[in-house]
Amino acid sequence: MRSELELLANCCIEAAELPLSYRTLPPEQTLAGTPRVGSAQLGQMGSRTIGVWELTPSISTDIEVDEFFIVLSGRATVAFADGRPPLELKPGVLGRLEAGTATRWIVTETLRKVYIA
Repeated sequence: MRSELELLANCCIEAAELPLSYRTLPPEQTLAGTPRVGSAQLGQMGSRTIGVWELTPSISTDIEVDEFFIVLSGRATVAFADGRPPLELKPGVLGRLEAGTATRWIVTETLRKVYIA
């Protein structure tokens, strides 16, 4: 059964305006604010999942999955627990996160991205 949000072949959507399902991050991931995460899974390409993800202004932690992403809107800094230089995210930035990487997300403007994971 297809989801109404699933991106069909030879079609397109407005990812920046797509309605998302939201949840509150667990307290153990929350460092400041009340982070809400929105997401919509759009489909599969081989073994990869494609979707839209959003995080409201806050500071939170995560352990990443292997993914490529492009930022559609908002601003954030992704700091790495291992000390490597942080990522500065803004509209148009294309990035990659490696599975197992411990991160801290400092979101100053609600961040929305399209991901392939």
